[in-house]
Amino acid sequence: MNLENFKIFKAETIKNAFLKMEKNNLGVILIVEGNDTVLAIATDGDIRRYLIQNNNIEDAIINCANFDFKWVNKSTTRENLIKKLDQKIRVIPILDDNKKLFSMITKDNLPKIQENDIYVRSKSPVRISFGGGGSDLTTYFTKMNGAVINATVSIYSHATLKVRSDKKVIINSLDLKSSIECDNLTAFFKEDKKFGLIQAVIKTIMPKIGFELHLYSDYPMSSGLGGSAVVVATILGCFNELRTDKWNQYELSELAYQAERLCLDIAGGWQDQYATTFGGFNFIEFSNGSNIVHPLKFNSQTLLELEESLILCDTKTTHQSDVIHKNFQTKIFNKNIKNLINANVELCYEIRNSLLKGNLFKFGLLLDQAWQYKKKFSNNITNDSLDLIYINAKKNGATGGKLLGAGGGGFFLFFVNPFKKLQLISFLKNEGLNVMPFNFDQTGLQSWIVRKNKL
Repeated sequence: MNLENFKIFKAETIKNAFLKMEKNNLGVILIVEGNDTVLAIATDGDIRRYLIQNNNIEDAIINCANFDFKWVNKSTTRENLIKKLDQKIRVIPILDDNKKLFSMITKDNLPKIQENDIYVRSKSPVRISFGGGGSDLTTYFTKMNGAVINATVSIYSHATLKVRSDKKVIINSLDLKSSIECDNLTAFFKEDKKFGLIQAVIKTIMPKIGFELHLYSDYPMSSGLGGSAVVVATILGCFNELRTDKWNQYELSELAYQAERLCLDIAGGWQDQYATTFGGFNFIEFSNGSNIVHPLKFNSQTLLELEESLILCDTKTTHQSDVIHKNFQTKIFNKNIKNLINANVELCYEIRNSLLKGNLFKFGLLLDQAWQYKKKFSNNITNDSLDLIYINAKKNGATGGKLLGAGGGGFFLFFVNPFKKLQLISFLKNEGLNVMPFNFDQTGLQSWIVRKNKL
């Protein structure tokens, strides 16, 4: 759009105005003075009415001027421009602060909605496991079918990703209390193994972009909440938002497993990856053929009561799940261990059924039974200090409970008699342990794009 075809000096003739209007093809002309300041507007209707009375096309265009005309400034929103055009205004001049013509708006010449810079965010929840642990190891379920039952809760890992115009890789991790900046992926993969988990994820998907990634979690590392899988899923969630063909929940879970178990060679099972990606309550069956996630739906009152009856307690100790799992895998087909895992799988079905039927008292007892099985898996699962916490928790109202994750430290989950809940919380706090409040998370991995609005 040539703006010169919309401007005419006030002393120029009506004839010249017609010539310019012929060129702009919108039937309007802006009357300006020497410094291009817009004084008025003249439409073909204004000019026609003047000529009917005066009949002189050589008169100055200023004689046809409409000084009370509609105009907008550069800050007028696109929404308001549309509203003005919807009121049968054909042409709207945009003037700058000096009343000079900046643009002309018509229904065919509205400002385009520009693409802003974006960034991506994601969050993924930790899981609390109720039963079936050990049967989600590949070495087990390729021979004997496995099953676990777990739920995700409102404790998350968070990630923010920004695509760069260069190939640089910048990582800022609050969990690691460290940052890193590399010129490209190759340099990043050669960096300190402190970033090993993040390197494993990036190596698994090999993005072709430079990026800046910020990470933090609501929970401590090595806590038994499946935290490493949650971090991996959170990172994958960010990159998935940039894909046209997005990975589905099963593919995300498999990529997370690949990064952690194959690329980084951390021993462990499959349930953490499925749990955080799918979210909610899940009964997961494992076999040599396929792993299937069965989402569980409960009566809302059952869900509320279960939420109120569970206590998540941080023992303030960490564990080395990789070491525990590797030790466990060497014994997995020992007759006694195999029988324990089989019993744990059968118990998993009982736990599922008790929850579906809303029999929470039985669920609490089954949780205790699951712990009795689990601590026999290995000498590394528990110790005198952890046993004492559990024994005293039961004395103070807990019906059952279990140490989450591989064992050796981290978080205890307790099911408590409703009228003993305050007693149990008081005991745990008096022991210097942290009680972490939570709600059930029904969503799992979430990711979204944010437009970086310009000021």
